[in-house]
Amino acid sequence: MVQIHNVNIRGFASDNYSGVHPEILEAIAAANEGHQSAYGSDAYTERLQDVLREHFGPAAQGYPVFNGTGANVVALQATLPRWGAVVAASSAHIHVDECGAPERVGGMKLLTVPTPDGKLTPELVDREAWGWGDEHRAQPLTVSITQSTELGTLYTADEIRALADHAHDHGMLLHVDGARLPNAAVALESGFAEFTTDAGVDILSLGGTKNGAMGAEAVVVLSDRVPDGLVYLRKMNMQLASKMRFISAQLVALYGGDLWHRNATHANAMAARLRTALEGVDGVEFAQHSQANGVFARLPEGVADRVREHFFFYDWDAAAREVRWMCNFDTREEDIDSFAALVRDAAGA
Repeated sequence: MVQIHNVNIRGFASDNYSGVHPEILEAIAAANEGHQSAYGSDAYTERLQDVLREHFGPAAQGYPVFNGTGANVVALQATLPRWGAVVAASSAHIHVDECGAPERVGGMKLLTVPTPDGKLTPELVDREAWGWGDEHRAQPLTVSITQSTELGTLYTADEIRALADHAHDHGMLLHVDGARLPNAAVALESGFAEFTTDAGVDILSLGGTKNGAMGAEAVVVLSDRVPDGLVYLRKMNMQLASKMRFISAQLVALYGGDLWHRNATHANAMAARLRTALEGVDGVEFAQHSQANGVFARLPEGVADRVREHFFFYDWDAAAREVRWMCNFDTREEDIDSFAALVRDAAGA
């Protein structure tokens, strides 16, 4: 097939803009030989269970799905009765970027709380965690957090443990949207279990696509507090792949060795390089701590549009002239240096 896109175009809009890591492409090709049973009864999905238990503990159960929104909807549905509600940050992906899927498809109520840094605390949870037994109010039964958050910040293991304990004390469960979980683990210099299973997380949406996969995520059940039924919810929500071996093969390639760590380490390092290159530039202000692979900055009037003529990225809050720059496993040092030079030039530095 003739290549129809310009491979020299680079951007900082999203960690979904990158291609697929070559090792994952090789894993897909290897899984393509011969026949395997459908709907998850294959060698790759079986191996994935071993991989997930190695990372999250012996009780972990993984359910591969197609995408992150599907993972979140299925995971949250598994924690709730029909009258249940989810407490989340107002910046959460499930609230802002999933087109109402948790509410329209999942049938749940989202109770959102404004936060300055994308992170919930027990005190913030309590703003919406009330009204149990009131038949007029959707019942808050799950807390959902994102690691790393939509604002590029991180929860420590202690912060997650505090949230889990608080949720459990109220009879609630704790869900983690882990679309960028590898970036968080690298930044925290931690294994996954330390800030998920060991910290009391009940269920997890495990990302793959933002860290080099073609399209592969998983719902991972971590505690016996999650009711049975996820296997049916996955099918009901059209997230059950017939040729599941190709999703599982990607996740095995990513998490079965150190590829997840290599990819996330590089992406985080590129974000740190970008921030360092722009610190001290007049008019450039950083809106959040850059703890993973994202940088949030406020730019002088007109600077973003001038730089976007060469590198695409998104406005995060156009009224505040705040932008988001995301780095990937394939972001190059020369990309960072060229981009930072353009920002400095456009800002008159």
